[in-house]
Amino acid sequence: MNPTLAGFSAIAMWAMLALLTAASSGVPPFQLLAMTFAIGAACGFASWIWRRPKAGSLRLPPAVWLVGIGGLFGYHFFYYTALRNAPVAEASLIAYLWPMLIVLGSAFLPGERLRWFHVAGGLCGFAGAALLVTRSGLGQGGNPLGYLSACACAFIWSGYSILSRVQKAAPTDAVVIFCFATALLSALCHLGFEETVWPSTLVQWLAVAGLGVMPVGLAFYAWDHGVK
Repeated sequence: MNPTLAGFSAIAMWAMLALLTAASSGVPPFQLLAMTFAIGAACGFASWIWRRPKAGSLRLPPAVWLVGIGGLFGYHFFYYTALRNAPVAEASLIAYLWPMLIVLGSAFLPGERLRWFHVAGGLCGFAGAALLVTRSGLGQGGNPLGYLSACACAFIWSGYSILSRVQKAAPTDAVVIFCFATALLSALCHLGFEETVWPSTLVQWLAVAGLGVMPVGLAFYAWDHGVK
């Protein structure tokens, strides 16, 4: 698949995240993450049956596993922490500064240069986000932990995306293990911080399945292919 098309398809699938998450309302956040990432990992494992990855292709340096698992789990851990401690709109706006951070950070990769329009675009983006957040009353209805967590989201995901590009030798098959590890870590957080609440309707179950297959499954495989 064309890398640009792969990246675009990932963003299109992430656009469904809010809708499907709302449809699965009632399921605790970390339980939902554990369920959906388990489905996403299962999709990847299923693909191995007919694709048969090369033996030894997943013998990767520890740094690759740290970036992959830390990126997927870290982003979602801080994202839900932000949503619990700050207004949803403000937290999401800050967290979604990652595209601008990717543009700025990518300029420092080998063969790239930081140009004036990178800086200008980044400043405009940050200024716009700051204006919208402060006009809505930053700090009213939230606490600093929520806003700091949202900032962590932006830096973690942009860092994950940039480093994934640097680690081109790591196959996209590794994302299957990233998803599986994220499911396990999310399950541990769920057991430690939440009470189990299973979906009670068919719509909720379908929403959970949809999340696992697309925004929290195929989207990450497509994104990895696109950034590399």
